[in-house]
Amino acid sequence: MTTAYAFPPGFAWGVATAAPQIEGAALLDGKGLSIWDQFATRPGCIKDGSNPSVACDHYHRYEDDFALMRDLGVRHYRLSLAWPRLFPDGDARANPAGFDFYGRLIDRLLSHGITPWCTLFHWDLPQALEGRGGWRHHAVTDAFETYANAAVGALGDRVKHWFTLNEIPAFILHGYKLGLHAPGATESPQVVNQAYHHALVCHGLAVRAVRARGGPGAKVGLVHNPEIFVPVTETPADIAAARTIFAQTNEHALAPVYAQGYPAAYLARCGADAPVFTDEEMALIAAPADFLGLNVYRGHFVRAGADGRPEQLPLPAAYPRAEATWLHHVPQAMYWSLKFCRELYQVAEFHVAENGVGYHDSPGMPAHLESVHGWSQPPRDLSGEILDLHRCQFLRTYLQSLHRAVQEGVPVAGYFLWSLLDNFEWADGYTSRFGLVHVDYATQRRTPKLSASWYAEVIKANAVV
Repeated sequence: MTTAYAFPPGFAWGVATAAPQIEGAALLDGKGLSIWDQFATRPGCIKDGSNPSVACDHYHRYEDDFALMRDLGVRHYRLSLAWPRLFPDGDARANPAGFDFYGRLIDRLLSHGITPWCTLFHWDLPQALEGRGGWRHHAVTDAFETYANAAVGALGDRVKHWFTLNEIPAFILHGYKLGLHAPGATESPQVVNQAYHHALVCHGLAVRAVRARGGPGAKVGLVHNPEIFVPVTETPADIAAARTIFAQTNEHALAPVYAQGYPAAYLARCGADAPVFTDEEMALIAAPADFLGLNVYRGHFVRAGADGRPEQLPLPAAYPRAEATWLHHVPQAMYWSLKFCRELYQVAEFHVAENGVGYHDSPGMPAHLESVHGWSQPPRDLSGEILDLHRCQFLRTYLQSLHRAVQEGVPVAGYFLWSLLDNFEWADGYTSRFGLVHVDYATQRRTPKLSASWYAEVIKANAVV
């Protein structure tokens, strides 16, 4: 087996999930409604009219899912805690059954030799908090502080790796500006910018909670989903153009976290819509973290225009993309996102917190019949294996790009593939499947795909295979 793309010893290979996408048990054992439980009841909000009330039923089947991970050789698992399962109303009233559930879950993970990496917020804001203003109002930071302190205090003796919030730009932009995700709001620019600031404050509060209650060896960091810009040619002019637009697009998210404050150019662009903040809040946001998680899916090609300014190029209609249509295949995005973040913010440690691809995988017809009928399902041989070769190739090229960054000295310590299981994919419902393991939602049967065995070999070899 070739080791041309070998990774350093100790590199953490993992898989990632999120509670609202796999757990189900939406109202069981004292859990409160999340904004996604509520959003899914509104006609037209979810592509297939579905909801996350059952999803993968991981709440009842986590033991089997952990056995699947163990069999694949996965030793690192990024999961999220459901805020409304622990605090049904968002803050004052804790739910003992929720804490008991996550205690049992973490214990079973550890018994399988799998290291938990817990995300405190992965989009499932308690609906009760949204009813009181949600991310728009500063009160959400007080509620989050209560939640974060309690969660880390309860699990910090066993969990030593914490992600604070997942993809602030995504859940604020899509949830509060565009109305495409929960809670489906379309607020003014000032409200959106203030909501973003409140989320950054919560990141700082999560760091403080881990420092205070995480115990010896605890590490913590943010998960960011950068808009990634790739130079069309690796010439100095095009690289500079891509770096410039990358910095401008991501500076409001990362500069405050890395003690640079809100950039003057960002505040100038916001004008009267700029967020209101205090020096104390900015110091809290800038509290030193241990790593930065990046979610890497797509990228945009950029060149230096004739006037010297960056010029983003449109993708042709035939450009390769997933059936999750927002996701096009730009493996160079992995390398350049890590490289630019390293240069701009001197990040000491990275983890790729998510990377994967969504297709309409289904068991389909046997391969010889599909070739006759020309059906579009991924091929399945007579043994029942789902041959998701497109996913294997997508992952291979992104991992090769990741390897390039590592070889050039970018300090990447881990990679979490999205996702272990097909799941509730937000506004796409169950139409887009990102899993290494196929889930039959009618029976909850799990079927590992070809990509699962391929990734198992990557983990075993500690190299792209």
